Amino acid sequence: MQRRHVSFAAIALSLCAGTAFAQTKWDLPAAYPATNFHSENLIQFAKDVEAATAGKLKISVHANASLFKANEIKRAVQGGQAQIGEVLLVNFENENPIFGTDGIPFLATSYADSKRLYDAQKPVLDKLLAGQGMKLLYAVAWPSQGIFAKKEINSVADLRGIKWRAYSPATGKIAELIGAQPVTIQAAELSQALATGVIESYMSSGSTGYDTKTYESLKYFYDTQAWLPKNAVIVNKKAFDALDPTTQAALTKSASEAEARGWKVSAEKDVYYKKALADKGMKVVTPSPKLMQDMKQVGGIMLSDWQKRAGPDGEAIIAAYNQSEKSASKAKK
Repeated sequence: MQRRHVSFAAIALSLCAGTAFAQTKWDLPAAYPATNFHSENLIQFAKDVEAATAGKLKISVHANASLFKANEIKRAVQGGQAQIGEVLLVNFENENPIFGTDGIPFLATSYADSKRLYDAQKPVLDKLLAGQGMKLLYAVAWPSQGIFAKKEINSVADLRGIKWRAYSPATGKIAELIGAQPVTIQAAELSQALATGVIESYMSSGSTGYDTKTYESLKYFYDTQAWLPKNAVIVNKKAFDALDPTTQAALTKSASEAEARGWKVSAEKDVYYKKALADKGMKVVTPSPKLMQDMKQVGGIMLSDWQKRAGPDGEAIIAAYNQSEKSASKAKK
Protein backbone atom coordinates (compact mmCIF):
# COMPACT_ATOMS: atom_id res chain seq x y z
CA MET A 1 0.00 0.00 0.00
CA GLN A 2 2.84 2.36 0.82
CA ARG A 3 4.45 1.73 -2.59
CA ARG A 4 1.14 2.63 -4.35
CA HIS A 5 0.91 5.85 -2.29
CA VAL A 6 4.44 6.87 -3.40
CA SER A 7 3.56 6.08 -7.02
CA PHE A 8 0.43 8.28 -6.98
CA ALA A 9 2.37 11.08 -5.31
CA ALA A 10 5.08 10.90 -7.97
CA ILE A 11 2.48 11.07 -10.74
CA ALA A 12 0.77 14.05 -9.11
CA LEU A 13 4.12 15.82 -8.73
CA SER A 14 4.96 15.12 -12.36
CA LEU A 15 1.63 16.57 -13.54
CA CYS A 16 2.13 19.71 -11.46
CA ALA A 17 5.61 20.15 -12.89
CA GLY A 18 4.27 19.73 -16.43
CA THR A 19 1.64 22.39 -15.79
CA ALA A 20 4.13 24.76 -14.21
CA PHE A 21 6.48 24.57 -17.20
CA ALA A 22 3.87 24.50 -19.98
CA GLN A 23 5.20 26.76 -22.69
CA THR A 24 3.69 28.11 -25.90
CA LYS A 25 6.25 28.41 -28.69
CA TRP A 26 5.79 30.74 -31.66
CA ASP A 27 7.85 31.20 -34.81
CA LEU A 28 8.38 34.76 -36.08
CA PRO A 29 9.70 34.91 -39.67
CA ALA A 30 11.30 38.19 -40.78
CA ALA A 31 12.83 39.25 -44.09
CA TYR A 32 15.83 41.32 -43.01
CA PRO A 33 19.31 40.48 -41.64
CA ALA A 34 19.70 39.82 -37.93
CA THR A 35 21.89 42.94 -37.71
CA ASN A 36 19.18 45.22 -39.16
CA PHE A 37 17.59 47.48 -36.53
CA HIS A 38 14.12 46.06 -37.24
CA SER A 39 15.41 42.53 -36.55
CA GLU A 40 17.26 43.66 -33.44
CA ASN A 41 14.01 45.22 -32.23
CA LEU A 42 12.17 41.96 -32.91
CA ILE A 43 14.74 40.00 -30.91
CA GLN A 44 14.38 42.42 -27.98
CA PHE A 45 10.59 42.19 -28.29
CA ALA A 46 10.79 38.37 -28.11
CA LYS A 47 13.01 38.59 -24.99
CA ASP A 48 10.61 41.05 -23.38
CA VAL A 49 7.62 38.78 -24.06
CA GLU A 50 9.37 35.75 -22.58
CA ALA A 51 10.35 37.74 -19.48
CA ALA A 52 6.91 39.35 -19.07
CA THR A 53 5.15 35.98 -19.34
CA ALA A 54 7.65 34.18 -17.08
CA GLY A 55 8.52 31.89 -19.98
CA LYS A 56 4.94 30.92 -20.84
CA LEU A 57 5.27 32.39 -24.35
CA LYS A 58 8.54 31.94 -26.24
CA ILE A 59 8.96 33.59 -29.65
CA SER A 60 11.76 32.44 -31.97
CA VAL A 61 12.82 35.08 -34.51
CA HIS A 62 13.90 33.74 -37.92
CA ALA A 63 15.66 36.66 -39.63
CA ASN A 64 16.89 37.18 -43.20
CA ALA A 65 14.01 35.27 -44.87
CA SER A 66 15.40 32.02 -43.42
CA LEU A 67 11.95 30.54 -42.70
CA PHE A 68 9.77 32.23 -45.34
CA LYS A 69 10.60 34.70 -48.12
CA ALA A 70 9.45 38.30 -47.66
CA ASN A 71 6.41 37.93 -49.87
CA GLU A 72 5.40 34.62 -48.19
CA ILE A 73 5.34 35.77 -44.56
CA LYS A 74 1.88 37.34 -44.52
CA ARG A 75 0.28 34.25 -46.04
CA ALA A 76 2.16 32.04 -43.59
CA VAL A 77 0.77 33.97 -40.61
CA GLN A 78 -2.71 34.11 -42.11
CA GLY A 79 -2.70 30.36 -42.70
CA GLY A 80 -1.21 29.49 -39.30
CA GLN A 81 2.11 28.14 -40.64
CA ALA A 82 3.72 30.80 -38.45
CA GLN A 83 1.89 32.30 -35.49
CA ILE A 84 3.46 35.74 -35.87
CA GLY A 85 5.56 37.53 -38.49
CA GLU A 86 7.03 40.82 -39.68
CA VAL A 87 5.99 42.17 -43.08
CA LEU A 88 6.67 45.28 -45.14
CA LEU A 89 3.13 46.60 -45.59
CA VAL A 90 3.68 48.19 -49.02
CA ASN A 91 4.53 44.76 -50.46
CA PHE A 92 0.83 43.88 -50.35
CA GLU A 93 -0.68 46.93 -52.05
CA ASN A 94 -1.92 44.83 -54.99
CA GLU A 95 -3.97 42.81 -52.51
CA ASN A 96 -5.50 45.92 -51.01
CA PRO A 97 -4.49 49.60 -51.57
CA ILE A 98 -4.65 50.27 -47.81
CA PHE A 99 -1.45 48.27 -47.35
CA GLY A 100 0.28 50.76 -49.67
CA THR A 101 -0.72 53.94 -47.81
CA ASP A 102 2.82 54.69 -46.65
CA GLY A 103 4.41 53.93 -50.03
CA ILE A 104 3.04 57.04 -51.78
CA PRO A 105 5.99 59.32 -52.58
CA PHE A 106 5.97 62.69 -50.79
CA LEU A 107 2.68 62.15 -48.93
CA ALA A 108 4.48 61.87 -45.58
CA THR A 109 8.19 62.70 -45.66
CA SER A 110 9.18 63.18 -42.00
CA TYR A 111 8.91 60.94 -38.94
CA ALA A 112 6.24 63.22 -37.46
CA ASP A 113 4.20 63.12 -40.67
CA SER A 114 4.71 59.39 -41.03
CA LYS A 115 3.50 58.79 -37.47
CA ARG A 116 0.38 60.88 -38.12
CA LEU A 117 -0.26 58.95 -41.34
CA TYR A 118 0.08 55.70 -39.37
CA ASP A 119 -2.44 56.95 -36.79
CA ALA A 120 -4.87 57.79 -39.61
CA GLN A 121 -4.27 54.44 -41.34
CA LYS A 122 -4.39 52.20 -38.26
CA PRO A 123 -8.19 51.89 -37.70
CA VAL A 124 -8.67 50.87 -41.35
CA LEU A 125 -5.64 48.57 -41.22
CA ASP A 126 -6.92 46.90 -38.01
CA LYS A 127 -10.27 46.20 -39.67
CA LEU A 128 -8.64 44.87 -42.83
CA LEU A 129 -6.34 42.49 -40.97
CA ALA A 130 -9.14 41.32 -38.66
CA GLY A 131 -11.14 40.34 -41.74
CA GLN A 132 -8.18 38.18 -42.79
CA GLY A 133 -7.90 36.46 -39.41
CA MET A 134 -4.97 38.52 -38.16
CA LYS A 135 -4.15 41.25 -35.68
CA LEU A 136 -1.65 44.12 -35.87
CA LEU A 137 0.68 44.15 -32.87
CA TYR A 138 2.93 47.04 -33.82
CA ALA A 139 4.55 48.86 -36.75
CA VAL A 140 7.82 50.75 -37.16
CA ALA A 141 8.88 53.09 -39.98
CA TRP A 142 12.01 52.64 -42.03
CA PRO A 143 14.34 55.63 -42.45
CA SER A 144 13.42 57.97 -45.30
CA GLN A 145 13.71 56.68 -48.88
CA GLY A 146 16.26 57.99 -51.34
CA ILE A 147 17.60 56.99 -54.74
CA PHE A 148 20.68 54.80 -55.06
CA ALA A 149 22.28 55.20 -58.48
CA LYS A 150 25.33 54.09 -60.43
CA LYS A 151 25.74 57.48 -62.09
CA GLU A 152 24.91 61.13 -61.41
CA ILE A 153 21.25 62.02 -61.88
CA ASN A 154 19.91 65.56 -62.15
CA SER A 155 16.40 64.81 -63.36
CA VAL A 156 14.06 61.88 -64.02
CA ALA A 157 15.30 61.88 -67.63
CA ASP A 158 18.63 60.52 -66.34
CA LEU A 159 16.84 57.42 -65.02
CA ARG A 160 15.14 56.41 -68.27
CA GLY A 161 16.02 52.88 -69.35
CA ILE A 162 17.99 52.13 -66.17
CA LYS A 163 17.60 48.69 -64.50
CA TRP A 164 15.55 49.59 -61.42
CA ARG A 165 14.84 47.43 -58.40
CA ALA A 166 11.10 47.05 -57.77
CA TYR A 167 10.41 45.46 -54.37
CA SER A 168 6.78 46.61 -54.06
CA PRO A 169 3.90 47.69 -56.31
CA ALA A 170 4.74 51.34 -55.55
CA THR A 171 8.40 51.06 -56.56
CA GLY A 172 7.29 49.17 -59.67
CA LYS A 173 4.89 52.02 -60.48
CA ILE A 174 7.69 54.57 -60.04
CA ALA A 175 9.76 52.64 -62.57
CA GLU A 176 6.87 52.77 -65.03
CA LEU A 177 6.38 56.52 -64.57
CA ILE A 178 10.06 57.43 -64.90
CA GLY A 179 10.69 55.08 -67.84
CA ALA A 180 13.05 52.71 -66.00
CA GLN A 181 13.20 48.91 -66.40
CA PRO A 182 11.68 47.32 -63.26
CA VAL A 183 13.36 44.19 -61.87
CA THR A 184 11.71 42.45 -58.89
CA ILE A 185 14.34 41.92 -56.19
CA GLN A 186 13.65 41.32 -52.48
CA ALA A 187 16.02 42.43 -49.71
CA ALA A 188 17.65 39.03 -49.18
CA GLU A 189 18.62 38.89 -52.90
CA LEU A 190 19.73 42.51 -53.27
CA SER A 191 23.48 42.15 -52.63
CA GLN A 192 23.84 39.53 -55.34
CA ALA A 193 21.67 41.49 -57.79
CA LEU A 194 23.91 44.54 -57.31
CA ALA A 195 27.13 42.57 -57.61
CA THR A 196 26.02 40.92 -60.85
CA GLY A 197 24.61 44.09 -62.43
CA VAL A 198 21.02 42.85 -62.46
CA ILE A 199 20.02 46.29 -61.16
CA GLU A 200 21.65 49.72 -61.48
CA SER A 201 19.40 51.85 -59.29
CA TYR A 202 16.69 51.62 -56.64
CA MET A 203 14.83 53.58 -54.00
CA SER A 204 15.18 52.56 -50.38
CA SER A 205 16.56 53.73 -47.06
CA GLY A 206 20.15 54.23 -46.03
CA SER A 207 19.61 51.21 -43.78
CA THR A 208 19.05 48.87 -46.71
CA GLY A 209 21.94 50.45 -48.60
CA TYR A 210 24.30 49.81 -45.70
CA ASP A 211 23.04 46.30 -44.87
CA THR A 212 23.46 45.16 -48.48
CA LYS A 213 26.82 46.91 -49.04
CA THR A 214 25.30 48.85 -51.92
CA TYR A 215 28.29 51.21 -51.68
CA GLU A 216 30.43 48.46 -53.27
CA SER A 217 28.34 48.59 -56.48
CA LEU A 218 26.64 52.01 -56.63
CA LYS A 219 28.30 55.31 -55.81
CA TYR A 220 25.46 57.80 -55.32
CA PHE A 221 22.64 58.18 -52.78
CA TYR A 222 20.20 61.01 -53.50
CA ASP A 223 18.54 61.95 -50.21
CA THR A 224 15.02 62.62 -51.56
CA GLN A 225 13.28 61.70 -48.25
CA ALA A 226 10.36 60.56 -50.40
CA TRP A 227 8.46 58.36 -47.93
CA LEU A 228 8.89 56.19 -44.82
CA PRO A 229 7.37 52.72 -45.33
CA LYS A 230 6.56 50.61 -42.28
CA ASN A 231 7.30 47.09 -41.18
CA ALA A 232 4.35 45.61 -39.30
CA VAL A 233 4.35 42.73 -36.82
CA ILE A 234 1.17 40.73 -37.31
CA VAL A 235 -0.20 37.78 -35.36
CA ASN A 236 -2.60 35.00 -36.28
CA LYS A 237 -5.88 35.82 -34.49
CA LYS A 238 -6.58 32.21 -33.48
CA ALA A 239 -3.10 31.89 -31.99
CA PHE A 240 -3.58 35.16 -30.11
CA ASP A 241 -7.04 34.19 -28.86
CA ALA A 242 -5.67 30.85 -27.59
CA LEU A 243 -3.45 32.71 -25.11
CA ASP A 244 -4.76 33.38 -21.61
CA PRO A 245 -5.71 37.03 -20.87
CA THR A 246 -2.59 37.68 -18.78
CA THR A 247 -0.30 36.48 -21.56
CA GLN A 248 -2.24 38.51 -24.14
CA ALA A 249 -1.81 41.62 -22.02
CA ALA A 250 1.93 41.00 -21.63
CA LEU A 251 2.29 40.46 -25.37
CA THR A 252 0.47 43.67 -26.34
CA LYS A 253 2.38 45.69 -23.72
CA SER A 254 5.71 44.40 -25.04
CA ALA A 255 4.52 45.22 -28.57
CA SER A 256 3.67 48.78 -27.57
CA GLU A 257 7.14 49.18 -26.06
CA ALA A 258 8.76 47.71 -29.19
CA GLU A 259 6.85 50.18 -31.36
CA ALA A 260 7.99 53.20 -29.36
CA ARG A 261 11.57 51.91 -29.23
CA GLY A 262 11.58 51.10 -32.94
CA TRP A 263 10.45 54.56 -34.08
CA LYS A 264 13.09 56.21 -31.87
CA VAL A 265 15.88 53.96 -33.16
CA SER A 266 14.74 54.41 -36.77
CA ALA A 267 15.04 58.19 -36.51
CA GLU A 268 18.52 57.85 -34.98
CA LYS A 269 19.56 55.36 -37.67
CA ASP A 270 18.37 57.68 -40.45
CA VAL A 271 21.20 60.05 -39.55
CA TYR A 272 23.65 57.27 -38.72
CA TYR A 273 23.30 55.36 -42.00
CA LYS A 274 23.80 58.40 -44.20
CA LYS A 275 27.08 59.08 -42.42
CA ALA A 276 28.02 55.40 -42.58
CA LEU A 277 27.40 55.32 -46.34
CA ALA A 278 29.54 58.43 -46.79
CA ASP A 279 32.30 56.86 -44.68
CA LYS A 280 32.24 53.88 -47.07
CA GLY A 281 32.87 56.18 -50.03
CA MET A 282 29.32 56.72 -51.23
CA LYS A 283 28.38 60.25 -52.28
CA VAL A 284 25.33 61.28 -50.24
CA VAL A 285 23.80 64.02 -52.38
CA THR A 286 21.10 66.63 -51.90
CA PRO A 287 18.87 66.21 -54.99
CA SER A 288 18.72 69.00 -57.56
CA PRO A 289 15.54 71.13 -57.59
CA LYS A 290 14.70 69.60 -61.00
CA LEU A 291 14.99 66.02 -59.72
CA MET A 292 12.81 66.85 -56.70
CA GLN A 293 10.24 68.57 -58.92
CA ASP A 294 10.12 65.53 -61.22
CA MET A 295 9.82 63.05 -58.35
CA LYS A 296 7.10 65.08 -56.61
CA GLN A 297 5.17 65.05 -59.87
CA VAL A 298 5.46 61.25 -59.83
CA GLY A 299 4.18 61.29 -56.24
CA GLY A 300 1.16 63.40 -57.21
CA ILE A 301 0.19 60.97 -59.97
CA MET A 302 0.55 58.01 -57.60
CA LEU A 303 -1.53 59.67 -54.85
CA SER A 304 -4.34 60.37 -57.29
CA ASP A 305 -4.23 56.79 -58.57
CA TRP A 306 -4.14 55.38 -55.03
CA GLN A 307 -7.14 57.44 -53.92
CA LYS A 308 -9.21 56.10 -56.81
CA ARG A 309 -8.33 52.52 -55.95
CA ALA A 310 -8.62 52.89 -52.16
CA GLY A 311 -12.16 54.31 -52.32
CA PRO A 312 -13.97 55.47 -49.14
CA ASP A 313 -11.38 53.89 -46.82
CA GLY A 314 -8.64 55.80 -48.60
CA GLU A 315 -10.64 59.03 -48.41
CA ALA A 316 -11.11 58.51 -44.67
CA ILE A 317 -7.37 58.00 -44.15
CA ILE A 318 -6.34 61.08 -46.15
CA ALA A 319 -9.03 63.21 -44.47
CA ALA A 320 -7.87 62.13 -41.00
CA TYR A 321 -4.24 62.71 -41.97
CA ASN A 322 -4.94 66.19 -43.36
CA GLN A 323 -6.94 67.08 -40.26
CA SER A 324 -4.08 65.98 -38.00
CA GLU A 325 -1.71 68.10 -40.12
CA LYS A 326 -3.89 71.17 -39.53
CA SER A 327 -4.03 70.43 -35.80
CA ALA A 328 -0.24 70.03 -35.68
CA SER A 329 0.22 73.35 -37.53
CA LYS A 330 -2.09 75.15 -35.10
CA ALA A 331 -0.25 73.69 -32.12
CA LYS A 332 3.05 75.11 -33.44
CA LYS A 333 1.65 78.66 -33.70
